[in-house]
Amino acid sequence: MKKGIEALKVCGMTRKEQINELIAMNVDFIGFIFYECSPRFVLNSLTLADIQSIDHSGKTGVFVNESVEKIIEIAEKAGLNMIQLHGDEDQDYISELRKEAGNKIKIMKAVRIGFQDTVSKEQYSEKISEQIRAVRHDVDYILFDTDSKGYGGTGKSFDWSLLDSLDIPIPYFLSGGISEANINDLDMISHKPFAIDINSKFERAPGDKDIEKIKTFKNGIC
Repeated sequence: MKKGIEALKVCGMTRKEQINELIAMNVDFIGFIFYECSPRFVLNSLTLADIQSIDHSGKTGVFVNESVEKIIEIAEKAGLNMIQLHGDEDQDYISELRKEAGNKIKIMKAVRIGFQDTVSKEQYSEKISEQIRAVRHDVDYILFDTDSKGYGGTGKSFDWSLLDSLDIPIPYFLSGGISEANINDLDMISHKPFAIDINSKFERAPGDKDIEKIKTFKNGIC
């Protein structure tokens, strides 16, 4: 891919036919949201057996403050390849999850970045870097997303220039309002993301993806 990006993740998938189209265009990671409060809660549309039957090596389950036992159960029944933690999961929780999951399933932890006017940029960068360092040995990837009051995606981007001030010792995914309108802004970042994660900017409605728009976007960055 162009711009130093190696992979593309499309999150919030709910329709089998659209998933098959993503597979046909070689999308690297396909995200399924297992958070009941999300309008893209996958079990409203697909069963765990449906997801298990999908032949893809990048099936990613998104969880928010779920029990370790429940995550492992879903991951096994759905045949997930990666677990994405998008809540307030702390270092102890993540260490327990890694112990239970072993190395057969990858783990990605979301780190939310917002606007901080009460501390300096340097102080805020160090705060975020500390969060990353705390979990670096138990996760395979970090995902940076825009901070919000809730746990879902906002469809908004944060100041990506902050990324170059962070200590990021492992590969990261970039999320939060990424679209064809701002993808060129990645040129300003020296430490490029391993992957970009798209969702709401490529939908007609929550969970209903505009496949042609995704295809055009992917062709533009490949």
